Amino acid sequence: QIVRIIGLIGYSVPIFWLGLLGLVLFYAKLQWVAFPARLDVVYEYTFTPITGFYLLDAAMQGQWDVFYDAYRHIILPASLLGYFSLAYISRMTRSFMLNEMAQEYIVAARAKGLSETRIIWGHALRNAAVPMVTVIALSYASLLEGSVLTETVFSWPGIGLYITNSLQNADMNAVLGGTIIIGSVFIGINLLSDLLYRVLD
Repeated sequence: QIVRIIGLIGYSVPIFWLGLLGLVLFYAKLQWVAFPARLDVVYEYTFTPITGFYLLDAAMQGQWDVFYDAYRHIILPASLLGYFSLAYISRMTRSFMLNEMAQEYIVAARAKGLSETRIIWGHALRNAAVPMVTVIALSYASLLEGSVLTETVFSWPGIGLYITNSLQNADMNAVLGGTIIIGSVFIGINLLSDLLYRVLD
């Protein structure tokens, strides 16, 4: 039931609304996370990034105060994107597992005296893993789509915010380029999932 509730909330609540709710709760009320940005103003002009991934860059340079600040900035948008993917995957996994547990080979395995743990992990989950590849591939598409709204809500400089700003400025070439990049990544992930079918089946 908990999985169903998590999946239902993540699947039905708009990502921008949940992002704003998270800002009100975790930033304004509890002050557990930092203001929407990549770094605090104190570090913005003194920190020199190497790779562009601030957590890794701060750790490589031993600047743990910057690492902690970058962590406080990234934790909410990353958790929000991850939650929506987790909700979709958990909901579909539950559906696939219920379908597999009703199959005749599961009844035969129970009749042979196999433990429930072995039936679930050794038989049902292995067969449910094949359609789950498609679900996980589609969840990457939702990550790419969700990044547009998430980066806008949290003022996070990325392809999502870039596309949003380009739309507001009527820069159709930039919007088209961003759409092509997202579409190409999505096609590549789906191609990889099709190749994984042969390995898992």
